[in-house]
Amino acid sequence: MSSYESKLSRRAFGGAVAGGATAAIGLSAADVQAQTPLEERPFKAAPHRRAKRPNILFILGDDLGWADLSSYGAPHIKTPNLDRLARQGVRFTDAYAGSATCSPTRFSLYTGRLPGRTKGGLAEPIADRSVGLEPTHPTLASLLRDAGYATALIGKWHCGYLPDYSPTKSGWEEFFGNFGGALEYYSKLGLGGEYDLYEGDVQEGDAEYKDLRYYTRILTERASEYVRRDHGAQPWLLNLNFTTPHWPWIAEGDEEESAEIVRRIEVGEKGALWHQDGGSVEKYTQMVQDLDHSVGVVLRALKESGQERDTLVFFASDNGGERFSYNWPLSGNKASLKEGGIRVPTIVRWPARLDGGQVSHEPVFTPDWTATLLEIGGARPHPAYKLDGTSLAPYLLKGEQLAERELFWRVRGERALRRGEWKYYRGKGGQDQLFNLAEDRREQADQAADEPKLLGELKAAWEKTDKELLPYPAE
Repeated sequence: MSSYESKLSRRAFGGAVAGGATAAIGLSAADVQAQTPLEERPFKAAPHRRAKRPNILFILGDDLGWADLSSYGAPHIKTPNLDRLARQGVRFTDAYAGSATCSPTRFSLYTGRLPGRTKGGLAEPIADRSVGLEPTHPTLASLLRDAGYATALIGKWHCGYLPDYSPTKSGWEEFFGNFGGALEYYSKLGLGGEYDLYEGDVQEGDAEYKDLRYYTRILTERASEYVRRDHGAQPWLLNLNFTTPHWPWIAEGDEEESAEIVRRIEVGEKGALWHQDGGSVEKYTQMVQDLDHSVGVVLRALKESGQERDTLVFFASDNGGERFSYNWPLSGNKASLKEGGIRVPTIVRWPARLDGGQVSHEPVFTPDWTATLLEIGGARPHPAYKLDGTSLAPYLLKGEQLAERELFWRVRGERALRRGEWKYYRGKGGQDQLFNLAEDRREQADQAADEPKLLGELKAAWEKTDKELLPYPAE
């Protein structure tokens, strides 16, 4: 264990919001109680436990930064429900997204493979109807469905548009949500001014679902209904993909700001939904806290349904934080392969098999969770589509040590690879750099000159994997 890991193991859970920081942001007595620091224990499996195949509730926030939860260090954001989830499960400090933007990470989750292995995964992110997740490609949902799971996706899809691509063409039996990368929270207008809230996908336009309430509230209701549903003895997979806290910076009750954005969209102003002249740290905080509240509502519905013990709940972000995110001490944001663009808060709870109050410092990334959930759910990967992730089931359930391996990332103009504590990085400037993340999470102390042999090894490893991937199309 590194000195950094040792310090984290002894660190009080949620310590950043304790004491003076708590007083400074004026938390209520209930908030203080919900966020009372607890000592985290280094992760240890409980191999003696046995359980049936779990339901899987896989929750993604959208553009949520690594330190945007109070349990990850945010001094000004209150997230008692997600903090409680971490207290009841395992919090990962070194978990990564499969890429630095929305679509590629979702490709890596749904396929269990690097985004660059599929044409649709090369879009960073998908912005038109030319590409998507091919319906012929096996997915987490199709493989679990074939193994006996009921499957549903609620919320953001962003892996292609109708009529060629959709969740129900790729293994999810039910779909309710939006196809694009962003939408205005009240009107449901997307980047092109189109209405983007669907239930199913019979034919383009035929499945539009009219509901002009705040989007996060609608998704929360739908997800709560799904987990309360009587599925009998059949296990289920629910991918719950919130758009919160992705721009535009609209919180519930901001009808005037919503109407102004809609007006700009309707007169043809390109980029109006990006809301680059709006938002604030305070508004962003409000949106993150609303996400936390919404997750709490769904988890409460799960508990009341009697399925909490036998449901594996996973929470993470699809990539690093955006303009108003709190990423300290990481450098970089969404779209960058610096730590702030790809390291994400990640929490796993499964009461039947995992003890709570634990922390893991193992480097893991999105494709690992695909492999893990397939193994836990009793589904086999398709032999023609080799997974790039490593199943964490032996580690989580049996206590087996994870072998050292390499985590790979590629986006246009940037490259990164992590092996153990070391990270190889090349940004758009073209300079090869080497960082020891155990000592320098902020990636400021370049060790390339001091460790030329290691730099060469990691660079060669990156280039070997890169040769297996599809090339980017010419811009």
